[in-house]
Amino acid sequence: MKIKLKRDINMKTKPIFTFFLALLMAVSLVTTAGAADRPNVVLMLADNVGWGDIGAYGGGEVRGMPTPNIDRLASEGMQMTQFLVEPACTPSRAGLITGRYSTRVGLNTVIIGGTPNTLTASEITLAEVFKEKDYATAYAGKWHLGMEEQSWPTRQGFDEYHVGVIETSDGTLYRESMERSGMSDAFIENVVPRIFESDEKGNLKAVREYTVEYRHQVEGDIADASVEFIKRQAKANKPFFMMVGWTHSHYPSVTAADFTGKSSIGPYGDAIMELDHCTGQVLDAIKDAGVEDNTIVIWISDNAATPISGPPEYRGGNNGPFRGELGDATEGSIRVPGMIKWPGKIAPGKNNEMVSIHDFLPTLASIIGAKIPDDRAIDGVDQSPFFQGKQDNSNRESLITFIENEVVAVRWHQFRIYPKNFAPSGGNPARPGLGGQRVEMTGMPAIYNIQNDPREEDNLIASKAWVFRPYMKAIGDYYKSLEKYPNPKGVSLTKFQ
Repeated sequence: MKIKLKRDINMKTKPIFTFFLALLMAVSLVTTAGAADRPNVVLMLADNVGWGDIGAYGGGEVRGMPTPNIDRLASEGMQMTQFLVEPACTPSRAGLITGRYSTRVGLNTVIIGGTPNTLTASEITLAEVFKEKDYATAYAGKWHLGMEEQSWPTRQGFDEYHVGVIETSDGTLYRESMERSGMSDAFIENVVPRIFESDEKGNLKAVREYTVEYRHQVEGDIADASVEFIKRQAKANKPFFMMVGWTHSHYPSVTAADFTGKSSIGPYGDAIMELDHCTGQVLDAIKDAGVEDNTIVIWISDNAATPISGPPEYRGGNNGPFRGELGDATEGSIRVPGMIKWPGKIAPGKNNEMVSIHDFLPTLASIIGAKIPDDRAIDGVDQSPFFQGKQDNSNRESLITFIENEVVAVRWHQFRIYPKNFAPSGGNPARPGLGGQRVEMTGMPAIYNIQNDPREEDNLIASKAWVFRPYMKAIGDYYKSLEKYPNPKGVSLTKFQ
């Protein structure tokens, strides 16, 4: 009787079992397809690393500071040799996180404690685009987009914020400088930077002062936090977006003991080598977690190196064959290392098409099927067809460069056009960038062909005046957009009206 009952039950339940098995397989197939449509994204943002600092770009080992991990990433993905940013930390980060020129966001100059510019709650960020598609999101490291609560990463689409360098690393030099200047303890405590961590509600808590001493371990801590999130989210079987804000090679270039003195060129080279090592830790975590094939990895610098600016003992950066450095609008200021890897989707190899930091928001939104806001100007362009080999050319032909609210340069194809002239400070030809100055042009703008003349030494105004046509169109289109989407009042440290 029991045997018969068992056989009857099996016979009766077999169709149900078959149905649920088929349903489970269908769900599995849909889930697998959904995962392919929603790749993980890890975006690493270096700080002040020059075009000529990385081995894949001609630096690295030949400059006494090997970068094998970053070089490997460049070889496994698309190495962009014409990747362009904005002239300084905050403007570039604003362009990256919003897909908009920094002047449209009110973040057109470097944020220094006490200045009023901050990332406002009304901006739609890259993290919020990922949240639309139910991604887990996290940020570790340098932010530099404002200290107001509305500006915190956890109020701008990120679920978590770790090892929070919310300002910049030169603040680690403030305490000693202020003590020597006789500032009061109360004043000093109000100014020195701190490291923040978020809680489960997204509130930020300062956990330590950000000092030169702590700079010896901050890069490793950023790497550890990033690795922990990647491992955790890979096990959770939910797509994730991880941003890693490295602090190297911004001065002061101090490193963990294992890297101090490791390069042959001093502290700057040591910092580049530690940066490479920490990049390798993140890449290894992606591979070890078993998600490498479905993870887009992006590695970029926020702006150029400072071979001249900054404390002399921490200099050593190199911007390749290009003129200029962080803080001006020349090619050497805004052309930096950039690479993107997506196994099986983005073909490896070098590519000299123009891509800008503003392009990642619309590009990644397109890849994951998210919407981009249509109630504001978006200056980034969708590069997903170009990245994935569906077309040979980039979708970008031009890029405007601003300092504060001024249009100071336009890139169009291989030409750079300047309505402002960048002159060395005090007549010193070795003082560009933050230490330089810009002066009004009279008569005609300057025109340079970057492919033929990367140092921008031969003004082609007499033979290439036809370039004014696309130059004026790019500027005209921008000013036309302001009629519908006016810029907020910008911040200036030199002009107050």
